[in-house]
Amino acid sequence: MGAICCHRDETSSASAARPLIRAAGWFIPSAALVLMPKCPACLAAYFAMATGLGISLSTASYTRTLLISLCIGLLVTMAGRSVWRRLGHRYS
Repeated sequence: MGAICCHRDETSSASAARPLIRAAGWFIPSAALVLMPKCPACLAAYFAMATGLGISLSTASYTRTLLISLCIGLLVTMAGRSVWRRLGHRYS
């Protein structure tokens, strides 16, 4: 009996953390897109301030494009999962 009780506590804490993890999954790529600098020179300057290393403007441009693509890809994937879950529950 004690093992079942402890198992329920683990399950309840895991289920309580799920909404927070889902919210973070939406918040992090969204915040990255909002805070992304519009010009590659600004990204290169931010990178230099954060790390102390300089990068070229072409590298900053490619990095910016890659980061934007990754953030949009993550948001589209999570939106697809959300729609899939809702449709799956409706037709089950």
